[in-house]
Amino acid sequence: MASEKDRLGDKLRDVEKAREDQYFAKRDRELIAKLRGERDQELRDDLKAVGELRCPRGHAQLQSRMENGVHLDEWPTCGGIWLDKGEMDLLAKHEEEGWFGRLFRARQGHEPS
Repeated sequence: MASEKDRLGDKLRDVEKAREDQYFAKRDRELIAKLRGERDQELRDDLKAVGELRCPRGHAQLQSRMENGVHLDEWPTCGGIWLDKGEMDLLAKHEEEGWFGRLFRARQGHEPS
């Protein structure tokens, strides 16, 4: 009789353990889904900011200015600069012997780095 009682107690403990495992697995899935949702929302916000040409750090709008005859777009909060196609070439031409010109030519394969 005692061994049958022990087997029933073991089965009850196994059932309890299984329910506990199911509870924590469900909770973990919910937490992971929540974290993924938050991460996805952050990525969507960052993409939206870039799509609107807003600073990904401070979400400020670009401000335009001229530098050596080149139209630059700059984010005032972080100092980042947005260059459209060809604008880096124009800036590099103004800096033939300066570090920027040498860096640009090296990146383009025109001189060894």
